[in-house]
Formats: sequence, structure tokens, C-alpha cells
Amino acid sequence: MAEPPFHPRPIAVLTGAVRHFLLALQFFTRIPVTGRLAAWVGYSPAMLRASAAHFPGVGWLVGGACAAVCSAALWVLPAQAASAWVAAALATAVSVALTGAFHEDGLADTADALGGVVERERALDIMKDSRIGSYAAVTLVLVLLTKVGLLALLAQHGTGLAAAGLFAAHVTSRLAPLWIIRTLPHVGDTPRSKSKPLADAIGVAAVIVGLGWWAAAMALVIGLLPSAPWGAALAAAGGVLFLMRRWLQRRLQGFTGDTLGATQQMTELAFYLGLAMGLGLQARAWG
Repeated sequence: MAEPPFHPRPIAVLTGAVRHFLLALQFFTRIPVTGRLAAWVGYSPAMLRASAAHFPGVGWLVGGACAAVCSAALWVLPAQAASAWVAAALATAVSVALTGAFHEDGLADTADALGGVVERERALDIMKDSRIGSYAAVTLVLVLLTKVGLLALLAQHGTGLAAAGLFAAHVTSRLAPLWIIRTLPHVGDTPRSKSKPLADAIGVAAVIVGLGWWAAAMALVIGLLPSAPWGAALAAAGGVLFLMRRWLQRRLQGFTGDTLGATQQMTELAFYLGLAMGLGLQARAWG
């Protein structure tokens, strides 16, 4: 007689989800998960691969912290245009501090590797070099300046819009790498790569979990600011994600850990740009 199928208890499923979320927090940020808590969470390559589903959930914490700092700065500082720039810079600094520039480092390595016209194997070798080249330096400066400028622009349209935009952008940009992992093979130096556990494609269930984190975040910001051009922001982020995937497929025939960081950075920037452009289109339509 065949044994009945095993169905895990809801409490076990919930406990596993919490452990995977905390492992994602430990891996993708500098938020401390140490001592007895870290021992309870545990670690294995399979767990780290499963934790990728909660990458957008990490965006809830990072984006929420950035939104809180931006809002506090705009409330404390004098009502001047320069205050928006200060608040934007502080929010960006908080993001970098919480993640240890993890994604910016990936962006820099990707820019150095793929900025020039080099063969695939040479590009993969360049990504392993910890030194910063000219492509990396220029890319980091331009991306950070553009990001701060766009956030300052959003802040000038209202504290709520800037805070909601920060929160939504951090969650959305951390959903984007899941599509890369799901649809492209890992091509890094797998034995030594920090993204080695992600070398195997994540399952549909992990994508659904990530989509759940993202959908909840978007429902929250749309409920708070229904008139904001969220569609334009998502369209811009989606367009950049499509181009990033196409670029990685053509140049590398897959992804590395660095390119996942670059994807997060570029889709975050695109979200802000789309939101700002949507505001401009709305003003022209209503004018």
C-alpha cells in the first residue's frame, strides 16, 4: 500500500520561511544576524538558494530605512531646495551602509568587465579583479549622481512621494535579479563564487514568494499615493531589466553574482527615472 504524500505542517513552513528570510538578510545586508539567532537560522547552500526568494523582502527593510531617513531629513531641514538634495544623499548613504555597497561593487565589476570590447572569458576574468578601472569609476559616479538627483527631484514634489518611491524602488529592484537567476545559467567561477549557491535556477515557488513580497509593497504605495505614476516607474524598471537580460545573454551567455548586483542597481535607477518622467507627463497632461 502506497504511503500518503507528506505535507509539511504550516508552522514548519512558516519557520522555514523566517529562517530563509533571515539568511537573506545576513547575506545581502550588514544588518546583524549573529549569536544564537544565527545558530538557529543555520546555513547550507540549499538554504541560501531558497533565501533568494526573500530578496524583495530585504528590500522592504532597506527601502523602509531609506524612506524613513529621507522623510526625517525633509522634516528637520529648512524648507529649501537644497534640503531635498541633502535628504536624497542621506537616503543613498543609508542604502550603501546597510548593504556594504554589495550591489554597487557588482555594478562596478560588471562595468569594468563589459564596458570594453573583450571576449567572454576575458570579461569573466576582469570581474574577479578587485581593482577599480575607468569604466567602473565613471559608471559609479554617474549612477550615484543620477540617483541622488532623481531622488531630490521626487523630494521636491513631496515627502510622501520620495519615501514611497524609495521603498517601492528597493523592493522592485530586488525582484528583478530573480528573473535573471530563473532564466539564465550561472557562468561565474562557480567553485569560488559568492553566488555559487545560485548557480542552479530557482524554482517557481521561489519566484512566487518574491512576487508576493513585491505585490504587497506595490499595493501599499499605490494605496497611499494612488495618483502617482507607478505604471511609468514599473515600465522603466521592466524595460531596463529586459535590456540587462538581453545584454548578459549576448555578452556572457549567463549571469554572475556581480551582474545580479548591477541588475539591482540599474533597475532601481530606472524606477526613479520612470517615476520622475511620469510626473512630468502628468503635469503636461493636466496643464
